[in-house]
Amino acid sequence: MGTTLNPYLHFPDNAREALEFYRDVFGGTLNTMTFGDMGTEGADAAKVMHGQLETPSGFVLMASDTPEGMTPATGAAISVSLSGDQAAELRGYWKGLSESGTVSVPLEKQMWGDEFGMCTDRFGIEWLVNIAGSAV
Repeated sequence: MGTTLNPYLHFPDNAREALEFYRDVFGGTLNTMTFGDMGTEGADAAKVMHGQLETPSGFVLMASDTPEGMTPATGAAISVSLSGDQAAELRGYWKGLSESGTVSVPLEKQMWGDEFGMCTDRFGIEWLVNIAGSAV
């Protein structure tokens, strides 16, 4: 299989909702395992211990909830970047991610020739979308 690098997103208690949203945006197969599936009882039982979305485009997005007693991680230190030359596909992702979020840079042609935009989705994750321009 080789080595892969996958974003792993952490949420306080809404990882399932976020992963289902990302499945709606990107398509693919979502698998989740709860803390309860691993024998945890109580308030954490229904929380997602590990969730994994495998998309038709070949990327994998992972996420989990934060169990009680642990400090939730914040996503402000990183951004998730989507880039390529599949303009329609990337515009579709942009539309889905930005619709219920906040756009900080509209998806439009930039001085370097590509279309680029930045948004923060409704779950607080920052996304960068870059659509490669035509070679001059």
